[in-house]
Amino acid sequence: MVAIVGAVAMVFTFGTPLSYGIFREPFSDVFGISSIALSVVFAIMLFTFFIGSGLVGVFGARFRARAVLLACSIATGVLAPALYLTGSIGGLIVVFAVLGLALGTVFVLVASVIPRWFERRRGVATGLIFVGNGLGLFVLPPIWQYALATVGVRRGFLIIMSVTAVAFLLAALVCRRPQWADQSTATAGELLEWLARLGGTRTFQLLFLGMALSFAWYQLLAAYAVDLFVARGLTAAGASTAFGLIGGVSIISRIGSGFLADVMGSRRAFLASLVCAAIGIALLFVPVLSVLLVAIFLIGLGLGGTATLYIPLLMGIYSPEKDTAIVGVFNVAIGVAALAMPPLGTASVAYTGSFTIAIVLTVVATGIGFWTIAVGTARS
Repeated sequence: MVAIVGAVAMVFTFGTPLSYGIFREPFSDVFGISSIALSVVFAIMLFTFFIGSGLVGVFGARFRARAVLLACSIATGVLAPALYLTGSIGGLIVVFAVLGLALGTVFVLVASVIPRWFERRRGVATGLIFVGNGLGLFVLPPIWQYALATVGVRRGFLIIMSVTAVAFLLAALVCRRPQWADQSTATAGELLEWLARLGGTRTFQLLFLGMALSFAWYQLLAAYAVDLFVARGLTAAGASTAFGLIGGVSIISRIGSGFLADVMGSRRAFLASLVCAAIGIALLFVPVLSVLLVAIFLIGLGLGGTATLYIPLLMGIYSPEKDTAIVGVFNVAIGVAALAMPPLGTASVAYTGSFTIAIVLTVVATGIGFWTIAVGTARS
């Protein structure tokens, strides 16, 4: 029951913040704000989604998971009508910064606490939880596109955020650490000392960079993927569906990678996922629709594997007692990269008039991420 409710909550975590490529044009039309300025707003949302929630994970490990999830549910519900009350760039920054923090905190809690219920087959159990995450990446982009186009930006935001708040409330009622799992009792000072020791190790430094880049490629891709698909001949609705299909395909690998991790180890399965993603991204250079479909399939497989396996990979290296702290500190790494990715992806297309540079940057991020993770986990 805990895993199923957690999977439902996961649907609404990554799906909304990584739909920002769909938000850009409708929000620009309604609020009269340029796409470049809006990309900064969405970059701040990703920053709080990863870094803000990461800090909550690190320093909030002593709090009850249910209480934190309830606070996120309340915050999301309060934000639901917020676009009726503001239309300025400053107001949008506040709304999306708080939204990113709430969504990211739910992700950290669900992703780090629920696997503690499973002593055996943890990889499979984590894959099951992350099916919800992949389902969100599949269904929410077209849902957002449809809602914004049919009922408008403000009403669409109100409806989807209200449903999100209800899903988080269910998680708050059910999801907690199991009674037999150890929970960190470290004070803030002790956590800072732990972070200082952790930061001084070569393994952590490589993994910090590697995890940032292992997710930066998708954040970068999300900034231009819909526009790229339109340029390849798809309609706006078809492009949103194609982008969501990446998340849909990732559902397969979220389940399959869990089995692979239990058989061959999290490290090998994680690195294989990055290779799969890199090949798919490279195929985006080919302007043929059939090749584009193959690229979407491979990118989806790579996305699902990396998103599912990075937590078992980290838990195999660091003490599971600091579950939310471990996930939180590496969320900070992902957030550092996320702050730059939307403006970088948008600007590279806007100023060059081509998708070539954006695709090159995405491939490079994937390649460097693979190398740093491989080296950083070589002795694990």
